[in-house]
Amino acid sequence: MTGCGIDAAKFLTARQSRSKSGLDFDLMNSEFERNGFALIPGVLSADRVSGIKGILGENDGAGRRGLLALSEVRELAESDLLISLLRPVCAAAPFPVRAIYFDKSPETNWLVSWHQDLTIAVNQRIELPGFGPWSVKNGLTHVQPPVQMLERMVTIRLHLDDADAENGALQVIPGSHLLGKLDAETIQRMRLESEAVLCEAASGDALLMRPLLLHASGRSSSPRHRRVLHLEYACEQLPGVLQWRQDA
Repeated sequence: MTGCGIDAAKFLTARQSRSKSGLDFDLMNSEFERNGFALIPGVLSADRVSGIKGILGENDGAGRRGLLALSEVRELAESDLLISLLRPVCAAAPFPVRAIYFDKSPETNWLVSWHQDLTIAVNQRIELPGFGPWSVKNGLTHVQPPVQMLERMVTIRLHLDDADAENGALQVIPGSHLLGKLDAETIQRMRLESEAVLCEAASGDALLMRPLLLHASGRSSSPRHRRVLHLEYACEQLPGVLQWRQDA
């Protein structure tokens, strides 16, 4: 297993540079589209991270959904700081459509098998061609949209703690997002035949990824927290009267 910091160095001119001029957006775009992910160091300051932790508080379980209902989370998700990172890899203006807070700790410890993120949160169930199956998660209606829509979406994972192999950092299979929606047999084969990348990150780092990128995480063997604010973005409205859930 390799680390994802090697690829990140190709499009970041210097770790300590956090201005727009410190990023080669053309190179970032090409690396991101080929690999399906990109680690951008030092996006959030230590004070900003501390403030986000204070807003989110403690998790009772593995994850908490519906955080775009919090004005502070929506403000962060819509900030120029984050939108500027997304513009180079989005075909149109991006906007947040879902926010989830994960807190892996000794009290709430879990592993996540290899998978793709296939669902979106919507305002209500309306049968449309290409949309389905449907599900309900924490009281919110979800559906699998057409794969073409998922291909255009982007996720930002904001690290609120250092993440490494010991406390369950994310693992990804580069390039797997280019293969469309994968069945269980294909995922198993890729897991055995492909080299996974461990996305070690420092507190304040941001990981950009496509939802269709195969990813997983192991159970933590550390007493440390591994807190992540997971923000999903779209760049298009839904068809007909179907709408994105505003408090997802």
